[in-house]
Amino acid sequence: MPDRLTTIAGAHPLQLAFDHALEYIARPQSRVAGTATLDDLRSALGVELTDTGIDAATVIEELIEACKDGLNRSSGSRFFGWVIGGTLPSALAADLLTSAWDQNAAIYAHSPAAAIVEEVAGAWLKDILNIPSTASFAFTNGCQMAHFTALAAARHHVLARFSIDIEEAGLAAAPAIRVFTSRKVHTSSVSATRMLGIGSANIHYLATNDAGQLLPEALETALQQAGEIPSIVILQAGDVNEGIYDDFATLIPIAQRHNTWVHIDGAFGLWAAASPSYAYLLNGSHLADSWAIDGHKWLNVPYDSAYAFIAHPEAHQAAMSKGASYIVASTDARDPINFNPEMSRRARGFATYAALRELGRNGIASLVDRCCRFATQLTSRIGALPHAEALNTPIINQGLVRFLNPSPTATVADHDIFTNQIITAICAEGTAFFTGTTFQGQRAMRISVCNWQTNDEDIDAVVSAVETVLATAANQVAVPHHS
Repeated sequence: MPDRLTTIAGAHPLQLAFDHALEYIARPQSRVAGTATLDDLRSALGVELTDTGIDAATVIEELIEACKDGLNRSSGSRFFGWVIGGTLPSALAADLLTSAWDQNAAIYAHSPAAAIVEEVAGAWLKDILNIPSTASFAFTNGCQMAHFTALAAARHHVLARFSIDIEEAGLAAAPAIRVFTSRKVHTSSVSATRMLGIGSANIHYLATNDAGQLLPEALETALQQAGEIPSIVILQAGDVNEGIYDDFATLIPIAQRHNTWVHIDGAFGLWAAASPSYAYLLNGSHLADSWAIDGHKWLNVPYDSAYAFIAHPEAHQAAMSKGASYIVASTDARDPINFNPEMSRRARGFATYAALRELGRNGIASLVDRCCRFATQLTSRIGALPHAEALNTPIINQGLVRFLNPSPTATVADHDIFTNQIITAICAEGTAFFTGTTFQGQRAMRISVCNWQTNDEDIDAVVSAVETVLATAANQVAVPHHS
């Protein structure tokens, strides 16, 4: 058994981890993509599990060595793949304390500080995001579970109109629920409907306008045809490719006239509410019934952080509350267990609390504005390079660029292949990391800027690296030779 004084008071493994962490974050512009292969990692990590164990310091030393080449530097300033934020200094430090404190943030009685941190941070978030102060909230591990939490409350609410207690009676007693949304809906929302037993077959995809926004007339017609069928509408606050926002001020009143719950997927786009420059994109969003948003994206807290907000606390608690003889319920403080899917859970509120205090209102607004500006610069500057084209003008922090095979006989399929090759080559070069997507039937490179550290020097370095990679690849394209 480990010696407590050696491993804890001596702090050898903790010191090793801390020293490595400081060294790691001090090199934000090192090679972004990991270089280890699948076989490399399996060989390095797949060691024999001993009967007697080994000392903690050796475990940490060997773990660092085995993993170092298998890490993508997603916490750094030049990681533009998917929508992934970095980690603010205070949030990282608070997360370290979270692990050291090792609190189970289920109930106030177990961890008073963790419960009150969530109370305070939840109120701050509602204020920053222009969500009604009366809304309830949950701190979840990601937007997937934030959707699950919000849509569980929605399921309860829409079925209660039919005098059905879904938590008591179960799905067998309930009519099918219809979900109306657009093709811009994120797969995590779809997955939540599956987990809740609503089923993806009951999702109805409605028409959009040329800007990708759900058409009001399409929603009106769909809800009229649905009649008394219990229904939920899912709207987008920043889709994953273009950052498209639905017209909340027009669509939500339509849904309200038909007694339909409106949920907003604002995984990253809801943070625009914090910026005076971009808050207009969310006009009318405060009228919704629920909202889901990640913290580990634009707020730049460590992974395992998201939030659900519900305008109907009674439906929220009805869907999530848990009781048992051994659970000590608080009569004065908020017990997180009554708002979250989990019982035992990490005290993830500490990092959010720290990040909000470090940034303040102006800091969050500035972070949003900077990322949007850099996304526009990357999209326009890379798109202006030979053999490249920008596919959009970013609405917020999401850009799209396509690369064009220089062969005079190149087809759309050739451009798709070339685009994929360039994305791979950019990541292999090491200056930056991007990922691909399919947009309007064509392959494209996504540009997602979400890191607090990204600056003008990063943008210049990345554009230069892409230019070099693209020129090299274009020169290597086979040109037919005449014999």
